[in-house]
Amino acid sequence: MVRTTRLLAAWAAAALTALTLPSAAAGADDAIPRVDLRVLLVDDGGPAVDAIGAELDTAGTPYTKVSLKDAGRPKIDEAYLSDTVDGRPRAKFQGVVLPNDNPFGDGSSEMAALAAYEKRFGIRQVDAYTYARPAVGLNAAQEHGWSGPLDGKTAAVTAEGAGGPFGYLRKNVPFEDNDPEVKESYGYLSTPLERQDEGATFTTYVDAPIPGTSSRGSLIGQYTHDGRSELVVTFVANQYQTQFRLVSRGIVEWLTQGVHLGASRDYFGVHVDDLFASDDRWDSKRKCTPGDVDCPGNPSPDAPPIRMTPEDATYAKEWSKRHNLPLDFAYNGVGSEEYRASHGGARDPLLDRFVADQQSFRWLNHTYTHAFLGCVQNTNVVPWKCSTDLLGRIRWVDEQKITQEIGQNLTWAARQGLKVEPDELVTGEHSGLRTLPQQKDDNPGLAGALTRTGVKWLASDSSREPSQRRIGPARTVSRYPMNVYYNVGTAAEQTDEYNWLYTKKADGGSGICENSTVTTCLKAPLDVTTGFTSYIAPLEARIALGHVLSNDPRPHFMHQSNLAEERIGYTVLEKVLADHTALFADNTPLVSLRMSDVGAEMGKRAAWADAVAAGKVTAHRTGSTVTVTAPAGVEATLTLPTGATQVEDGTSVPFGGAYAGQRSGWAVPAAGQGSTVFALPADGTPAAPHATGKAARVQAPAAALPVPPGTGHRVPRGTGDGPRR
Repeated sequence: MVRTTRLLAAWAAAALTALTLPSAAAGADDAIPRVDLRVLLVDDGGPAVDAIGAELDTAGTPYTKVSLKDAGRPKIDEAYLSDTVDGRPRAKFQGVVLPNDNPFGDGSSEMAALAAYEKRFGIRQVDAYTYARPAVGLNAAQEHGWSGPLDGKTAAVTAEGAGGPFGYLRKNVPFEDNDPEVKESYGYLSTPLERQDEGATFTTYVDAPIPGTSSRGSLIGQYTHDGRSELVVTFVANQYQTQFRLVSRGIVEWLTQGVHLGASRDYFGVHVDDLFASDDRWDSKRKCTPGDVDCPGNPSPDAPPIRMTPEDATYAKEWSKRHNLPLDFAYNGVGSEEYRASHGGARDPLLDRFVADQQSFRWLNHTYTHAFLGCVQNTNVVPWKCSTDLLGRIRWVDEQKITQEIGQNLTWAARQGLKVEPDELVTGEHSGLRTLPQQKDDNPGLAGALTRTGVKWLASDSSREPSQRRIGPARTVSRYPMNVYYNVGTAAEQTDEYNWLYTKKADGGSGICENSTVTTCLKAPLDVTTGFTSYIAPLEARIALGHVLSNDPRPHFMHQSNLAEERIGYTVLEKVLADHTALFADNTPLVSLRMSDVGAEMGKRAAWADAVAAGKVTAHRTGSTVTVTAPAGVEATLTLPTGATQVEDGTSVPFGGAYAGQRSGWAVPAAGQGSTVFALPADGTPAAPHATGKAARVQAPAAALPVPPGTGHRVPRGTGDGPRR
């Protein structure tokens, strides 16, 4: 990101004046149009439009939603769609998303206005879900194709799709089938008309085999006719389904012709907590973890605590390098000191191995002893509750104790030669932060301790609080807990505890899931010898991949115990990596950020979203020039074609970073100025509009389309698909 100067701002203003004002000899109709970088979303309340809106939201792309069910909605006419600014024609929207190819009805003046607008300014239209028929350039599915549930089927990106808006995908687009008893997707498969109307073409981007034939039918394709273009989508999906998450980026890039506010990446970060400490082990006979408040008695001598070995550390280094995925280790120094004390003062070989290989990992302060830093816990009751004084006031772990836990761990690391970023912190069990239902507020001493120790980024649990917030000088960075438990080192232990949590009492389970509205019970207990690899690991990988595909930078976390003994944590991680590699082209790699960078990204997104919601962001394209205006201190997020540059000091520098075949990133406006200017390459500038010739044709209204319940309502991926314990 490059900060422009006041001199640039003056130069840019002059340049924009020259670009914006037509010559005296030119009329307004002759001027290069201005196209505002905002999408028009016409919503019918269905999942297809909602899914595209979710993609725009997560990317940070501004849009205006018009609800067809709102009696007081604005009328979509020429005045709503366009006007003139400084003598230059202005298109108020760079793209139009409709529920189908014509949602307004017979003889609709609104559809006619949209068609004329799209043709005049070269604006594209997405038909979020429509059926195959000649009106959209396809043969009728009921006569020449197929329609029905798509659950479990695999679509593919065509050569034209790979060379166009879906070039970030490797090939296959699998459709989910989470529940065989629920229809989750529905679509129409058909081939393009052999004889299109004069000048019309249909290009298939994503297709699938037509059952009972040797042909393939379009699921996503571009229908160009009458001087305008539609992206015809003939299947329905919701924002959570894998099939939509895979194609959503391409839909937006096609709609905006690769020039828009907002950006999207595939993020995957992995934190490993409790390094150097020993994690208590699940007791398969007592169905609890000795040492926990709900598990009286001492651990069995046959079930010692779980701790990584030097060999595990070496494996972690080699694994990380082999898979090109950094691991962030959150460490507790006391664990190493306890090892020394129990081994006659001998050096801790695990510590020595990690110190020698420390450049292979990233490091997080996890406090010295992993103490609970919230309220003083009363563990004489199950579940525990906060202790109170004689006046009924909550007793808190004091600020000095919190400060000591943070500082002592940093001091210990420095003494070992372990280099740690002091402004990042993971407290034990995310304690100190509010912990519902027992602790409704943050520890009042937490903010002061963070100030004294210089902490700027504090880990939180996304299942408790997914959004970022401030705690004194720090901002939270929420993390996804993985359902690979802290108290297991083997697949059999993991499966046994999983069965206990997610089976009915009649099957030997705890009964928790029967009383919960969050999780789904297993129909039968998993085989302890095969259940982890056949069910748990694939499910956890699917859930994690879902986060990856939703432009979510928040990291996932597991525990050091999962990288010890049978090293079962790697099974889940490798499945995520393998699935991503199989789905995405090499130009769309996973992005792994360290904790402070995740926090900064979340902060920028929040500031950008607030500015957009407040109407304080404007952006437009005029020919090959893009201008973005945002409030001072707010960075702008953009996606532009390869070769796009940001103007700086009268010169151009490459904008952002290469990703998914384009350039994207954050841009800082000039000091004291709110505008930033970008130049598009000649081959990346959107095509000129088709304003001449016959009037644009308006198709007959689309009929009502079937939406299966599995699309209208999210079907869980399986047990545990929700907030974790």
